[in-house]
Amino acid sequence: MRTCHYARSKRWLRYTLFPFAWVMHHHLTYRMGISIPHSTRIGSGFYIGHFGGIVVNHRAVIGRNCNISQGVTIGQANRGRNKGYPTLGDNVYIGPGAVIVGNVRVGNNVAIGANSVVTRDVPDDSVVAGVPARVLSQEGSAGYVNRTDYDHRIR
Repeated sequence: MRTCHYARSKRWLRYTLFPFAWVMHHHLTYRMGISIPHSTRIGSGFYIGHFGGIVVNHRAVIGRNCNISQGVTIGQANRGRNKGYPTLGDNVYIGPGAVIVGNVRVGNNVAIGANSVVTRDVPDDSVVAGVPARVLSQEGSAGYVNRTDYDHRIR
């Protein structure tokens, strides 16, 4: 996915490497059951715990060190007050089967419980669960996130 995104952004790679990367990306999408378009903006340290059933909208924004479990959907809402796409902050853990839909902002250091449906903004350092998701505590995602972001540059 990242190779495909990079190759498309460079003029001289668009006609050489991009077609090959695009074919491989689509092949792996169906083989692994993970649908994350190459145009999705994803920060460094993105981690997928288990393969299968993951769907991410191409306009969603995912921050650094985001951990996603199997069966997660990050999608758009087509109408209503939440029409739009989700934005996830840094150090977010998303449990198995969770759904994040609509113009929702998930803050930094947030843990989303298994099978939760997030349709409203989630503040920083929160733990949410349920249908619809509600804030259960302010303990955040400490201990849940596998930090795979090895980029040590100051931002």
